Amino acid sequence: MKRPAYPLGEHARETITTVTGKPLTELTLEAVRAGRLDARDVSIHPDTLRAQAEIAEEAGFTQLAANFRRAAELALIPQDKVLAVYEALRPYRVRYEQLLALADELEGNYQATENARLVREAAEAYRERGLG
Repeated sequence: MKRPAYPLGEHARETITTVTGKPLTELTLEAVRAGRLDARDVSIHPDTLRAQAEIAEEAGFTQLAANFRRAAELALIPQDKVLAVYEALRPYRVRYEQLLALADELEGNYQATENARLVREAAEAYRERGLG
């Protein structure tokens, strides 16, 4: 099966759905004005992010692919938790042990293994540099 060209929003529009299952083709200004969409209806689906990761990987953009995979994990995590992760990753915000606990939570509660790995790497780097 031939993979659609990037960007998927232009070349595979009819197959993309939002996190709530709405087809991308239904995301219109008219739908917003009519009140048929809410904030979750415009959230990207993790499958779309994973597809973008595959395209990036095949094109040799390994870091971009990793970013898309982490974003796919974050897409289903409550926004307040995502913001808490962001805040915790700022230097001097939390201690090493708290970052490790956050990584465990991401992995255990949300199956966000790539993000947990990133938080653990940050914890080690912050500890080595005295930033935590």
